[in-house]
Amino acid sequence: MTNSAFHLALPCYSVTKTRKFYIEILGAELGRHSTQWADINLYGNQITFTKSGEFSFNYKSYKFGDNILPSFHFGVILNEKKWNEIHQKISEILEKDSEPITFLKSKKGEHTSFFIEDPNGYVVEFKCFKEPKEVFAS
Repeated sequence: MTNSAFHLALPCYSVTKTRKFYIEILGAELGRHSTQWADINLYGNQITFTKSGEFSFNYKSYKFGDNILPSFHFGVILNEKKWNEIHQKISEILEKDSEPITFLKSKKGEHTSFFIEDPNGYVVEFKCFKEPKEVFAS
């Protein structure tokens, strides 16, 4: 399997607030952009946010173990060192701890995640697998 970046395009309320959140809080890089859209480099993945005005994603949450998670979310998988660094940084910037959750404890695919919400209401997940080779394990 080769590593390839993904591209995701999403509507947003404010390109300025969205850029600020992803660059200043999450440490992403700004790519091509205008006043109406921005390409964000989030760990080598391209997310394009386009100003759209009002929009709505009607989605339900789902239960995973003992936790209720939003069915619509996206994120990145990081190694333990980088995951700890970004968790610490985000907790300091937001002045609150984003409580980590461990999923599949003592099972194949065990990972720890934390979730934050961006200015558009999107939930961004940061994952760290106990065993990186188990990302796609069944």
